[in-house]
This record gives sequence, C-alpha cells and structure tokens, in this order.
Amino acid sequence: MRGKLVVGNWKMNGGLAGNAALLGAITAGWAPMPGRQLAVCVPYPYLMQAQAALSSTPVAWGAQDVSEHAAGAYTGEVSVGMLVEFKCRYAIVGHSERRQFFGDTDAVVAAKAKAALAGGMVPIVCVGETLAERDAGATEAVVLRQLDAVLRAVGSDAARMVVAYEPVWAIGTGRTAAPAEAQAVHATLRARLAKADAVDAPLLYGGSVKADNAGALFGMADIDGGLIGGASLKSTEFLAIARA
Repeated sequence: MRGKLVVGNWKMNGGLAGNAALLGAITAGWAPMPGRQLAVCVPYPYLMQAQAALSSTPVAWGAQDVSEHAAGAYTGEVSVGMLVEFKCRYAIVGHSERRQFFGDTDAVVAAKAKAALAGGMVPIVCVGETLAERDAGATEAVVLRQLDAVLRAVGSDAARMVVAYEPVWAIGTGRTAAPAEAQAVHATLRARLAKADAVDAPLLYGGSVKADNAGALFGMADIDGGLIGGASLKSTEFLAIARA
C-alpha cells in the first residue's frame, strides 16, 4: 500500500534564526496520521540544525543533492556517507535546477540515485519537461528517458526510491499543471515503475503547489503527495498543503 508524502525543498534559502522558527512551527502544527509522512530537505549547512530540531518528531529531513562519489578529491561535493551521519532520510537528485544550472545529466542523476540507495538513503528522483518540450508533444518521451536512466542504474532497488514529476515550466512560475494533466504523466510513470517491480514507489508532483490547489492534485489516483518549493518556507502554507 502506497503512503502519502509531502517534502519541502527549501532550495538556497534559510538562516539559523528563521530556520528555528520555521521548524518549530512545522513540528508544532503537524499531527502525524497513518500512512502520511512529512519531510524537509534543507541546505547542507543546516542539516545539523534540522537533525537537532526534528530528531524527536515525526517530521523527517534530508538534503537537496548528494554526490555520486563516496569520497576523494571532489571539492565542494557531499557524499551519502556524510549525509547519513546527520541521519538524513532523503536526498533530492535530478532537480531541474541541478540539471539546468549545474549540468547534471541523466547518467549523473542515475549515479547519484544509486549512491543514495547504496548508502541507505531514499533518493527523490526528479523528472520533468521544459515548456518547449511540452509544446512539442515530447513530455512522455522526456520523463521516461529520465526515469529509465535511473531504473537501469538502480535495478531491484527501484522500489525504495521516490519519484517526483516536476514540469520545468511550472516550477516557481505560478503555473501549475491541471490535476488531470499531472495525473496523465503520473500514470505513465507508474506504468513504467510497475515494469520495474516498483509500482508502489511514491510519485510526487511539484511545481507551484499551493494550499488552494493541493487537494485537487493529491486527489488524483497516481499522485501520492508533493515536492514543495517556495510554499515550504511558510509554515502555515506548508502545513495546509501537507494536510491536503
């Protein structure tokens, strides 16, 4: 049985005082429910703060990326072993911003997902098409290409990962895929996961999710929750989304 999961992605935002207030409000306002999980993925410098604030709560935490390398001369990289020391459950891999601005290819994303799984973490594998790809009718081909690269790399471990569909044209733009549009892509991804014996891997939607559209999106048959960007920085909005 698939559970529901909502994950906040703070991106490159935060500060010690503001984080403390945000985490405190989230933990105070979140009542755990069976089959429902809440998590935040914070910038690397704040992992210790997240661990201290959340370790005795039902809210999980994670990182926004992870290196495909275990150790070595990779200045600026952070390995899965390092993240595990901070008890991170999740690591986002393949976010469109990493693909666009930092050159993460399908192969790199696959290697990162494999490294996270090997280290005992859960990768949140992001897939999604640009506006040009959508307008060209290439949505299905793009997201399946991105997902297939990961499935080939992780093999039988695919059932332990999370997949997030984030149409690039909807991230931070205020535009959101209509629930039926998002569901259609999620159904395609679910079918591909089923072929990999990972049909119950949670499928999240991301892209300008807000409290007023979360219920309709999460009500779709194959949408198991959300990967939430800007709205996760406001406790009331984030909690309202999570409760949806």
